[in-house]
Amino acid sequence: MSPKPKFVFVLSSQSTLPSRGTPTGWYLPEFVHPYNKLSPMFDIVVASPAGGEAPLDPYSIEATREDLECVAFLKEKSHVWKDTVKLKSLLGKASEFAGIFYVGGHGPMFDLANDETSHAVVREFYECGKVVSAVCHGPAALVNVKLSDGNYLVTGQKVTGLSDAEEEIMQFTSDMPFLLETELRKNGGMYEKAESPFGVKVITSGWNSKLVTGQNPPSAAVIGEIARAS
Repeated sequence: MSPKPKFVFVLSSQSTLPSRGTPTGWYLPEFVHPYNKLSPMFDIVVASPAGGEAPLDPYSIEATREDLECVAFLKEKSHVWKDTVKLKSLLGKASEFAGIFYVGGHGPMFDLANDETSHAVVREFYECGKVVSAVCHGPAALVNVKLSDGNYLVTGQKVTGLSDAEEEIMQFTSDMPFLLETELRKNGGMYEKAESPFGVKVITSGWNSKLVTGQNPPSAAVIGEIARAS
């Protein structure tokens, strides 16, 4: 039996929300649901900027107490985020993977949005024709990426991510270094969103239709299905 292809999941290493001094990180269901969709078909490699344990936003545990997949994942799979590889170890290795997926949570707004190593990894994967995907705040890792031609990755692309209205509803607008919808539009992205806040929205775009973005937590399972099919 031939080995399964590999897929990278990237988690934030940001552990605190600077303005509040409260814990933050990556958001549980945005990892769990895509992971469960993709892991039967791919060997999942989990990475983060710092490597080691990637901080799980404790609020996301509270918010998913009734989510059986999240509850089971917490009990059975904690090793996958407590021993992540350093993102820089993936440089030059896009050919070994089918794609890359950035998990949301407020963390990526602070570290991955401006991480040059992460940008280089995204650029390499995209220009090699691999799936590049992200959900909710995860597209913060894509918004400032520039391709080899100097243009932003998102310029002229249909994209989504957490809307400014959704950020306001959650009352985190003043705590963010930027607003994701606004920044995606500013850098040339053709931003789209669901008809109502927290509605499901997943978009494919890119020269090879392998840029896949999802708007919010409810979009996480759907983005896993689409990334799997891309």
